[in-house]
Amino acid sequence: MADMDGIAKYLLETGNLKRVKRTGWWFAQIKDPESVAEHSHRAAVVGMILAALEGADPNRTALLAVLHDSPETRIGDIPHIGRRYLTAVPAEDVVADQVEDMPGPVAALIANAVAEFEDGDSPEARCAKDADKLECLIQAVEYRHGGAGVEEWIDSSMNALKTESARAIAEAVLAADPLAWQQPRR
Repeated sequence: MADMDGIAKYLLETGNLKRVKRTGWWFAQIKDPESVAEHSHRAAVVGMILAALEGADPNRTALLAVLHDSPETRIGDIPHIGRRYLTAVPAEDVVADQVEDMPGPVAALIANAVAEFEDGDSPEARCAKDADKLECLIQAVEYRHGGAGVEEWIDSSMNALKTESARAIAEAVLAADPLAWQQPRR
């Protein structure tokens, strides 16, 4: 049961992602930005969709996307500008510490997923990385709809997209009304 203690610790630790805010938005005057967990959830949904469109494995892509920011429980969400001044430990090193007390198959599942995302070479990792950027663009569009000046985030997210499907979805999001889904169909 000692291995289950390691799983329990990890599950409790990842719960902190619900409280870790995406700090880069503070530079856009967003007072209460979404949490890392909220970002990771939608990135997983976006990744699943991108993978289906790009011929990658949607399940694997969603796994990579949902776990990609799990090291932020220990290092926080370092905004882009902060990365100029800080050197963070590689995500794989953080995850190795996070999973060290888990059963081997569970530890390997998590560690391999984060390493694959960081490596970025597999079709699933490419889709997950695009999902990360596309989710940021979607969030920026929502913040812009609320009056925030976030064009820089939209532009940088758009420029970071690699897959054809992600660019096409981004264009559709940019042209969409963020609240249109609430309107009754005619």
